[in-house]
Amino acid sequence: MTLLEIPNRDARRLFLDHHALSLAPAERHGDDETLALIRRLGFVQLDSINTVERAHHMILFSRAPGYRREQLSALHHDHAALFEHWTHDASLIPIEFYPHWRHRFRAAKARIAASPRWQDRIGEDGEKLLRKVRRRLRREGPLMARDFEDKGAGGWWGWGPSKTALEMLWRTGEVAIARREGFEKVYDLTERVIPEELRKARPSETASTDWACREALDRLGIATPQEIAGFWKLASIANAKAWAAKALKRGEIVEVSVEGTDGSRQRAFAPADIEARLAQAAEAPQGIRFLSPFDPAIRDRKRALRLFGFDYRIEVFVPEKKRQYGYYVLPIMEGDRFIGRADMKAHRAEDRLEMKGLWLEPGVKLTGAREKKIRSAFATLARFTGTPAIEADAALRRARDA
Repeated sequence: MTLLEIPNRDARRLFLDHHALSLAPAERHGDDETLALIRRLGFVQLDSINTVERAHHMILFSRAPGYRREQLSALHHDHAALFEHWTHDASLIPIEFYPHWRHRFRAAKARIAASPRWQDRIGEDGEKLLRKVRRRLRREGPLMARDFEDKGAGGWWGWGPSKTALEMLWRTGEVAIARREGFEKVYDLTERVIPEELRKARPSETASTDWACREALDRLGIATPQEIAGFWKLASIANAKAWAAKALKRGEIVEVSVEGTDGSRQRAFAPADIEARLAQAAEAPQGIRFLSPFDPAIRDRKRALRLFGFDYRIEVFVPEKKRQYGYYVLPIMEGDRFIGRADMKAHRAEDRLEMKGLWLEPGVKLTGAREKKIRSAFATLARFTGTPAIEADAALRRARDA
């Protein structure tokens, strides 16, 4: 069988379009538009690091400059349009997807029960403590870990037994996250957070695997079984392979050959309407944008290298002396390619955003026009982070002289 061959440039265009990085800036971006964007992405990852801007806000802002931070909280808490749980990491997920997490809750319950680490943290009277936490939530309403006497006691991420109990109940579906205050979780009984019809829905594991694989491929456009499985982390690679084999026979997907930036080719799967998707995929805007180090477009480092020739890793957890670039380095996109990276820090007490370093990719020059675009994007980001004074001259000068 002859495979559809997808040139690298077309693959990049489709990938960016499916990751909502080809959107034209909208005049209005309200709660409805933010929810539509999250549904298009599938979820938005949460992260506490606030060196420049928290990942969840940055992911949305880089696609929709009109996005405002309070919209995410409103969608989660006020409108109950999102729920918080795990994909590959803690994320906010469209509420209608909740039934498919039931199997994850069940797996988490079995995993926690068999884990010496979890059992050690909750202590010998774990069941008694779980009952106590349930009673307090039912009687008092939403609570945070700080509302318990043993808050912060213990060495495992600073979790005391009560925090461990809250996390166990959340991960297994008995408790939900009602909202965040600052970045601290506010826990409540699931029955008071998740609509009844979604709590009572009982999709089979087969149905949920089918949903997870189909929806992952729909959002990726082109993917291997490994990438399909890794999208939600709801299906194993083996299950994704089995799903792809069945979907291929049913004519729901096709196999394609995708060109990498180095000319190599990789076999992957795509929806059956892939040619129409390729024809309809928008070109990425030619402006500059800074992405979060946790952006879904670069989450899979091997894919970013294969499709874009961009070799990126976050160095937050790398000892300072061993870092190649810096602590919080943001990828820089121009059109459909990554042209560099910038180390940044928001000095909030001084209302100042600093560009500590700028490194352009091989073959990319800091022309006058490109520098102007970088400065403009940097100033826009500074306004969003609430640090409107900008400091970038030294970093740009070093990049210009490199």
